[in-house]
Amino acid sequence: MKFVRFQMEDRTGYGIWEDDFIREISGSIFGDFEISSVKHTFSAVRLLPPAEPSKIICIGLNFRDHAEEIKEEIPKFPSHFIKPLTAIIGPEDPIFFPRVAQRVDYEGELAVVIKDRVKDITQEEALDHVLGYTCFNDVTERLLTRVQGQLTRAKGFDTFAPFGPCIATDLDPSQLTVRTYLNGKLMQEGQTANTVFSVPFLVHYISQCMTLFPGDIISTGTPSGIGPMQPGDVVEVSIDGIGTLRNRLQSLA
Repeated sequence: MKFVRFQMEDRTGYGIWEDDFIREISGSIFGDFEISSVKHTFSAVRLLPPAEPSKIICIGLNFRDHAEEIKEEIPKFPSHFIKPLTAIIGPEDPIFFPRVAQRVDYEGELAVVIKDRVKDITQEEALDHVLGYTCFNDVTERLLTRVQGQLTRAKGFDTFAPFGPCIATDLDPSQLTVRTYLNGKLMQEGQTANTVFSVPFLVHYISQCMTLFPGDIISTGTPSGIGPMQPGDVVEVSIDGIGTLRNRLQSLA
């Protein structure tokens, strides 16, 4: 099942992605809901970020090949940071090139969407608290990561957390391929089987530190092949079983 969140005129709602249309649902995707007979074509709606998280937790250096390409050691424990909610955008929304930026990179990732309130859960029960998965682009001002030695500024600019187009359920997060395209050219391709830390471990590990709420996002790291974008470039993060997240980089007026 694929959940989407959409806007139609002045109304927002949730629906199920079925072939070439969206079927509206009533109730909560995090609890009980009913599928209605009302359908919309994709051309009639604007897709929104498919969840409204209280926080976005991103994992760094979780793909071995990415750690190698930036000459960092494989971490013994997950390296994680939080993006502000002002960074959130959805499919087809523009990513803005900050005025203070010199190099803005794409980082295609698989993201986990939490289903309910959790704290201190085990690895064995972790997937029971996952609603599904979505595409995420951990947009980064690369030079600031080197100058400041921490990631909040480099990765926390407005529009630097695109995700979507849907939340896909019933997937095996250990058997997915993450691909990133820049202007149609394949730039990244990585298998989640090659990550250092699995999704169950990450949910367990993060929940030891902070309470997770329905809709919260854990983005699980990027494979090798990171690179810069220029204003006008189109970046797409694609994961089989989920779909494609597409955004264009745009200069600030």
